[in-house]
Amino acid sequence: MDQFIQQMVNGISLGSIYALIALGYTMVYGIIKLINFAHGDVYMIGAYIGFAATTYANLGFFPALIISMVSCAVLGVVVEKIAYKPLRNSSRIAVLITAIGVSLLLEYVMMFFVGAEVRSYPKLLSDKVILLGDVRINMQQVYIVATAIALMILLQFIVHKTKTGKAMRAVSIDKDAAQLMGIKVDQTISYTFAIGSAFAGAAGVLVGIYYNSIDPLMGIMPGLKAFVAAVFGGIGSIPGAMIGGLSIGIMETLVSGYGNSMYRDAAVFAFLILILILKPAGLLGKNTREKV
Repeated sequence: MDQFIQQMVNGISLGSIYALIALGYTMVYGIIKLINFAHGDVYMIGAYIGFAATTYANLGFFPALIISMVSCAVLGVVVEKIAYKPLRNSSRIAVLITAIGVSLLLEYVMMFFVGAEVRSYPKLLSDKVILLGDVRINMQQVYIVATAIALMILLQFIVHKTKTGKAMRAVSIDKDAAQLMGIKVDQTISYTFAIGSAFAGAAGVLVGIYYNSIDPLMGIMPGLKAFVAAVFGGIGSIPGAMIGGLSIGIMETLVSGYGNSMYRDAAVFAFLILILILKPAGLLGKNTREKV
């Protein structure tokens, strides 16, 4: 039982990071029906910005987190304006291919500037360990989960209590009707990219602390797993993305703890296939009918 609880603790820590990345996927899809495959690489750049802030500027955890979030928010808006906005009325396949191209561009531009080698993340948090019987909870896990919960609560407040959030919900329901009501659709889409990218930047700093290493290709697999989390929760659903991220994190740690860590990625993608067969709309997603 202690081993099971330990794996659950580890899974919640890892799942909190996946949930933050998945929120960006689900928000952008909810607004413009785009799977932004460059989102995982925004998270990677966030990790490097946090690394630079702590290594070269000697800043602490929270200043590095804020700088990373702000920088990634700006990057997300720039990517949307340059790469996605001109293709807004194009076919979905054109936008999807563009998203993959932006992903590769961010990876190799970053590799050009920082090199391809793996870098060790500096120690930002205490090594103190809390013991609950045989279950070990270190301070890094506490900070990761607390930060993720705080950001998710902040997102819920923005979406449900602010004018920007109401505009985002209106655009996600009916973009044309929202525009007729005086909502600035382009501005709302930019806000959505900014918020989603800021959360990815926060996840980048947290994952650097969690794994203690970063590299320019680190965004590929977590980005895909966060996409799986978003699909599982119901793409377009913010609570669904949170539940999906935690579920994927727990699944990974249970497969690693009771099986073989080599199969954890295979288990996640097998789970995606199962979801798409049994419940394509996801856990909290809604089935929509299209008129022919």
